[in-house]
Amino acid sequence: MMHNKLSISLLALAAITACSDKPSTNKQQPVVNVTSDTIKVTAAQGHFLSNERLFYYGDKVEGVSYELVNGGENAVKYTLNAAILSDGEQKQFPHLVANGQALSFAEQPSLSEQKQLLKAPLFVQVRDTNGNLVSKTRVQTGNAIDALYTNGDNDADEVTDLGSMVVNGNTQFKLWAPTARAIDVLLFNKDKTRYSPAQLAMQFDVQTGVWQATAQQDLSEYYYQYQIEVFHPATGNIETIVTTDPYSLSLSANSEHSQVINLDSASSKPEGWDEQDDPSVANFEDNVFYELHIRDFSAADNKLSSEAVRGKYAAFKEADSDGARHLQQLRQAGLNNIHLLPAFDIGTVNEVSEQRVSLSDTVAKLCEIQESHLLCSDKSVEKSQTIASVLQSYDSQTQHAQAVVSQLRSVDDYNWGYDPFHYTVPEGSYAQNPDGVSRIVEFRDMVQTLHNMGFRVIMDVVYNHTHQAGLEPTAVLDKIVPGYYQRLNPVTGAIEQSTCCDNTATERKMMAKLMTDSLVVWAGDYKIDGFRFDLMAHQPKDVMLASRQAVQAVDADTYFYGEGWNFGEVANNQRFEQASQLNLGGTEIGTFTDRLRDAVRGGGMTSAGDDIRKQQGIGNGLYTLPNELRSEQDSLQQYLLFADQLRVGLAANLASYRLVDRNDKQVTGADVPYGDQPSGYALDPADTINYVSKHDNQTLWDNNQYRIHFATSTEDRVRMQALGLSYAMLAQGIPFIHMGSELLRSKSYLRDSYDYGDWFNAVDFGKQGNNYNVGLPPAEKDQQNWQVIGKIIDQNQGRDIVNAQHISFMSERFIDLLNIRMTSPLLRLSSVEQINSQLRFLNTGSKQTPGLIVMQLTDSDDIDPDYQQMIVIFNSSPTTQTFAYQGAAEFSLHPVLQQSSDTLAQQHAAQGDSFRVEKFSAAVFVRK
Repeated sequence: MMHNKLSISLLALAAITACSDKPSTNKQQPVVNVTSDTIKVTAAQGHFLSNERLFYYGDKVEGVSYELVNGGENAVKYTLNAAILSDGEQKQFPHLVANGQALSFAEQPSLSEQKQLLKAPLFVQVRDTNGNLVSKTRVQTGNAIDALYTNGDNDADEVTDLGSMVVNGNTQFKLWAPTARAIDVLLFNKDKTRYSPAQLAMQFDVQTGVWQATAQQDLSEYYYQYQIEVFHPATGNIETIVTTDPYSLSLSANSEHSQVINLDSASSKPEGWDEQDDPSVANFEDNVFYELHIRDFSAADNKLSSEAVRGKYAAFKEADSDGARHLQQLRQAGLNNIHLLPAFDIGTVNEVSEQRVSLSDTVAKLCEIQESHLLCSDKSVEKSQTIASVLQSYDSQTQHAQAVVSQLRSVDDYNWGYDPFHYTVPEGSYAQNPDGVSRIVEFRDMVQTLHNMGFRVIMDVVYNHTHQAGLEPTAVLDKIVPGYYQRLNPVTGAIEQSTCCDNTATERKMMAKLMTDSLVVWAGDYKIDGFRFDLMAHQPKDVMLASRQAVQAVDADTYFYGEGWNFGEVANNQRFEQASQLNLGGTEIGTFTDRLRDAVRGGGMTSAGDDIRKQQGIGNGLYTLPNELRSEQDSLQQYLLFADQLRVGLAANLASYRLVDRNDKQVTGADVPYGDQPSGYALDPADTINYVSKHDNQTLWDNNQYRIHFATSTEDRVRMQALGLSYAMLAQGIPFIHMGSELLRSKSYLRDSYDYGDWFNAVDFGKQGNNYNVGLPPAEKDQQNWQVIGKIIDQNQGRDIVNAQHISFMSERFIDLLNIRMTSPLLRLSSVEQINSQLRFLNTGSKQTPGLIVMQLTDSDDIDPDYQQMIVIFNSSPTTQTFAYQGAAEFSLHPVLQQSSDTLAQQHAAQGDSFRVEKFSAAVFVRK
């Protein structure tokens, strides 16, 4: 998801991105209004913290008394006394302690009585000294549920068999739902007709809060649902809800039914599953991540054997497709990890192809599904036309394409997938058959294919929010234990939305357990080699560490990384110690570093209009080729700061790394400022993920076009793209590459393409075009940028238009970078000690030559069998530069560059006492 540094308010805005709002969303849980004694209940300031403690969150008032009231049919009232939170409680609930009154029972109800209380609405009433009711507020019970059901040795979080499974020929169902009043299992045949018996009553275990039922048959591949009677705060009533299983391992199309499945059965595995290759890496720093979206990988491929596999898991088996051939080339050069954008079950794409629309479908089909679409009333459009052909007919400088695509969002076949519905089932829209076990086989077949090609497979996971909550169609968790799995505002009780959607409370034991159990399934049963966590800092650090330990038990070399952005209701450790950038230092859980990214691309991730163009970075001309909004004079200080931040990034973002800064001071990475934070925060090179482009924000190509000087030639724009990627590829730490950035990928300036279909997200692995200027980007995120985009395209006079030769040239340059990194261990140092002792920056301080970043690596530990020393020089200027270095003649150009198809690269030279580096290039020199 998206991030903007420094400003918490901007962070919150930027995070509202990759969750779609189709088909519908529940943006805020309704507040229940209950009138009692003329007091209207409009908040949820009561907090049931444990079996001994409650808390009233709000201003303290002298002389009032408090009472807990059960609002159910058998109302019970408990007098509450003022109390003081213990040191342990203050540490556990830091977001509450500064504002409110701790409370305890005057007469302690038994544990069984308290558990019963949780099955009905609870209120804290406040009375004045005369006994008059002055306020009444709902009570949030999530913490008490944890205290009553997960604090013992053999209670809920020790249950290892939640969900459905066949045991000794019988089928067992287990659901954790401690606040439910009654639950039945609804059973269905394989064709979804009702099974006989159609319904099984579940029995409640008061110790664990688990409901259980057993069918005296083997129901493998049969379907089921749960019917739950529970009080739900969304309505303030006892509701009877039919829903799926949060521990589902298989689902019917559109996730209407859960399916009983044994993931070890032959029917769930593709041929050769148990014998497949499972690639490994020696060190975390040997990883190179290539981020792709499953649909994007094949949606625009012209060499598929069948239309049936387009956008599907099966496309990865197309050995002769353009996409597969490109992956094979990258693998030969050293790429070793495919990072899949979310591939678990999501709530935003209809999985039945007849009920959704693709660009290859006709306008007639569109109008059958979405009669209100603007194309349906456009008399100039023939109903027999495909939607793609209509889009192709538009002038790319008009608003027409974005209007058509924007209106398609609710019925099309596209979404990034940051919309969790069921966490532990493959998404059905990528399967040729989305119903039941078939999607499992197809997903596994994709993983096996990638493994056999030599790739590790990384999965993007999203445990920080759900697509919906309350009683909405794609809600599950909040239907089963209302108010427990979601993180609530301490005053209103509304579900927090800082991530974009309905935030989950991974600080709760059973949400943490669900996440961990899910990860173990993906790692063990699907052979996923690592995980990238969306908005990871919204989760506790200790939960991340425990989850990794659990996954390591089934996959010892797994690697965890994610977004460590610090914002929202959890910012600055308000509720727990977050899994954030600064907190994760030394854990070898990687976080994306915005430091190197901003220095190369330019800052202002949420800027608009001319503000985007003004914020050049080193990679797109800052100081060395200023655009019309900048000058050498006004950009020098920004360049010097960016250069220091970039050096720290090249040194794996290490807090302890020492360098001479722009003020000629000896400083550490932690001393170089990044706004109000340190540039260096990592304590191990595996803590750092280096990138200059990923699915969020504009592509690297589009970002550069926003900022590059108008007169820059097409060839130089391509070289600037390659130079931008070289910083991530040649840095210490772990590089992360956005699919297509090595092919000059464009989204036509679209800032956030999460739900804007194949038209804006297309990638041509045939290398004929880069999807640039296919229409103004959608108004929702970019209308304010249309004017500057038009100006840029006009002033560039075609210099931003690339052809097949440019794309092939860029692809070859990226392969050069891969080869250099993966054949040179000095670029993959695996300890902080190695980096601090063997990496040194030259050309630093106030007298540095702008445009040159010079990195020297000396092999003092016999790490590299080929080279004693390496000099890497990044030249971001539009002219050839020389750098004085005594003994340069002892070096030679790296063999990969000597053999490069880039004739300019072959002109880099080590001569006498200087290095010559050509314009917009990264040159690598080696000494044996």
